[in-house]
Amino acid sequence: MINVTKTFLPPQAEYQAILKRAWDKGWMTNRGVLVQELETKLKDYLGVSTIIAMTNGTLPLQIAIKALGLQGEIITTPFSYVATTSSIVWEGCTPVFVDIHPAYLTIDENRIEAAITPKTSAILATHVFGNPCNTEEIETIAQKHGLKVIYDAAHCFGVEYKGKSIFEYGDVSTCSFHATKLFHTGEGGALFCKEEYHEKMFYHHNFGHKGKENFQGVGVNAKMSELQAAMGLSVLPYMEQILAGRKEVIALYKNLLKDTDVKFLKLRPGTLSNYSYFPVIFPSEKKTIAVIEALSEKKIFPRRYFYPSLNTLPYINYSEMLVSESISTKVLCLPLHPDLDAEVVMAISNTIKDVV
Repeated sequence: MINVTKTFLPPQAEYQAILKRAWDKGWMTNRGVLVQELETKLKDYLGVSTIIAMTNGTLPLQIAIKALGLQGEIITTPFSYVATTSSIVWEGCTPVFVDIHPAYLTIDENRIEAAITPKTSAILATHVFGNPCNTEEIETIAQKHGLKVIYDAAHCFGVEYKGKSIFEYGDVSTCSFHATKLFHTGEGGALFCKEEYHEKMFYHHNFGHKGKENFQGVGVNAKMSELQAAMGLSVLPYMEQILAGRKEVIALYKNLLKDTDVKFLKLRPGTLSNYSYFPVIFPSEKKTIAVIEALSEKKIFPRRYFYPSLNTLPYINYSEMLVSESISTKVLCLPLHPDLDAEVVMAISNTIKDVV
């Protein structure tokens, strides 16, 4: 069986050796030595100024909305994982959708200003499949209208845009370290922010604590455990191997599918990719479903990612998003992991050719 993703597992002995350090101390959570070490190493690896490791990738979005004091309407994308929209709703704000660029698949910056109202407090945009938004234009719009900017950068570990980490853009960026991601801690995530917001973000993720007995303000428990951090520390040394393997697989896919009616994601100029996903866009939903069925017969399981368009969620007041609604029915993420056999890639590609 070939799934769309496969969790990279380092040698078990290496994970256990790192975890033993926490085990010997009897310190398994509350920001132990492994969490602190992971944050330090990730700051160095990613080239970021701040980082707060958390227990998953959704809580950083919720904490960012809370800590920035956002209210009213938040402009966002309909083409993302559901957590982007649900975090806005969960924190009592209203998502206002802006359609996406048909090639980059990120929020269409040229449509944002038309969606701004007196109730707008922020823009929450997603770097789709690791492909950056037009951060320069979004920043210009945000400054003009006094808005905060949050980036859902769940897919962006290691991505650089115009010479610096993608996490250095906006007021806050978030990342997922879920087991399906190229860098992972089993479950986990992180929040990156401007230095001026770091203290507030930090106490929000730790019950509001200021020392053992005092509290700065309201908080939740979003702390990463030592078990998660140990996994991250054991995966991190393999990142170059993981990236190289994924790059090879994508290159093979592109070569095999180059003369078909399948379209590829257009990478924004100035981007250093992390090869996190390989989405392809078919001519129609009918073709997409036919490919899924043909591959399923061979025990190969791609994923309709992202589907459905988030403006169609049952708890959202529907507003028409023609590009997102169309793309979401035709996009498919093909299996991608660093040790995916070339023969499997060829079998997948040949199946697609037969259908398309």
